[in-house]
Amino acid sequence: MARKLGRTTDVRMALLRNLATDLIIHERLETTEAKAKELRSVVEKMITLGKRGDLHARRQAASFLYNAEANENEDAIQKLFSDIAARYEERQGGYTRVLKLGPRRGDGAEMAIIELV
Repeated sequence: MARKLGRTTDVRMALLRNLATDLIIHERLETTEAKAKELRSVVEKMITLGKRGDLHARRQAASFLYNAEANENEDAIQKLFSDIAARYEERQGGYTRVLKLGPRRGDGAEMAIIELV
């Protein structure tokens, strides 16, 4: 069963869309451990769409990811389908890594880094 992260469905989906877009752009994020573990499955599915590479996969990814600029000449979807999908062409899953950092100072929440392998 998926984690609810203390949010309603629409807010939770917006959070995961935001985190997934940022992870594709920056390739490394620091967040709570629960969010990182939940984000892992979302990003794995996006990279699998990127590896498929057809128009339908591109439209499916575009419907989920936000239209954020990765740099001055490409956005998150272009980066996913050109750079990231090519990098994992031979790999059958396991595109992300979650590293535990320990508790956050303010509230003691367990923190983690999620990054593309």
